[in-house]
Amino acid sequence: MKKFFKFLAFIILGLLIISLFLYALGYEYIFKAVNTTYLTGHKTAFIDDYPYFDNHVIHNSEKIKEWPLKKDYNQTEASSSLDSLNKELETAAFLIIKNDSIWFEKYYNGYDQMSKTNSFSMAKSIVTALMYKAIQDGYLENTDQAVSDFFPEFDERLTLGDLSSMSSGLNWNENYYNPFASTARAYFDENIREQVMDLKVVEEPGKEFKYLSGNTQLLGMVIEKATGKSLSEYLSESFWKPLGMNDYALWQVDSEESGMEKAYCCISSNARNFAKLGKLFINYGEWNGEQLIDSAYIAKASKPRFKATPHYGYGFWLSNYKDKEIFYMRGVLGQYVIMIPEDELVIVRLGRKLIRSEEGDKHYQDFYMYIDETYKMLDHAS
Repeated sequence: MKKFFKFLAFIILGLLIISLFLYALGYEYIFKAVNTTYLTGHKTAFIDDYPYFDNHVIHNSEKIKEWPLKKDYNQTEASSSLDSLNKELETAAFLIIKNDSIWFEKYYNGYDQMSKTNSFSMAKSIVTALMYKAIQDGYLENTDQAVSDFFPEFDERLTLGDLSSMSSGLNWNENYYNPFASTARAYFDENIREQVMDLKVVEEPGKEFKYLSGNTQLLGMVIEKATGKSLSEYLSESFWKPLGMNDYALWQVDSEESGMEKAYCCISSNARNFAKLGKLFINYGEWNGEQLIDSAYIAKASKPRFKATPHYGYGFWLSNYKDKEIFYMRGVLGQYVIMIPEDELVIVRLGRKLIRSEEGDKHYQDFYMYIDETYKMLDHAS
């Protein structure tokens, strides 16, 4: 028994030393990371994690505008291969918009039309849309405006467009599984502003694509400062209310005290609402006869900035799969809003898993598979 208590005391002492070490080095957020992932049965962030964080509410209007349903709504069943894929990857929602109406939707694993799930990095596309809206509203000048106009601490060469197009040259470590990397700290720490303000430009901005979540976080901070509104407030008045979303959404913040949205991440809503954003973008900013955002902005965002990296524009992923111009919102674990203007298609998929890309490809394998299955269903219906 004495040996047991000595062993227990040794373990407790070791944990205490580790704790003091982590606090001394500024890694105390790791305790929150362990509590919200491993102690809930997960290895990383998960689509239902928003209750474990502080959130700002993105209010919707009392005037909800329900999606119209096509005459043949859900008359074409999901193919067996699509159902198998969705079951294998633990899909929550799969939805197809054709023209201006819902053509197909199906929910899995206990989720439904109103289920909120974390969209993760799909927020990057939304923040870029908010940037363009802030330009349109006169809060910002243009994409060439210097970040130093708002935060003089940053290199004068760094522009808003550099942040949106992922070409900032900032020293951010984009690693989702290293607990000491920048993105992990941003996800679990309680003062993201402080973290971002410590960043430095270490490579010439505006020269090449390098995907960094810190870019969008800094862009969100610029929008917040320029508008004098939280990102949640600005998103609510700019898009959530005008689009008649069917429910409020939640945007994770670093802490209640700091109140800074994770601009690079973490808007929780449902598939029907995310589809409305897709429809807004595929219509180049027009919604029910009203131009919510200038069409020229969406046209610019959906084209590559750099020839060497044609897979990314300003805040959106790009593909020419099936010889079609496709742009889409993407979040970790396989969150997608895929927009195919040529065929007036919006495909929404939310879920827990994805299939990694093949070597050298910038798009995940399931991205292609969801498009393939959608066209199979449409061909079968015609």
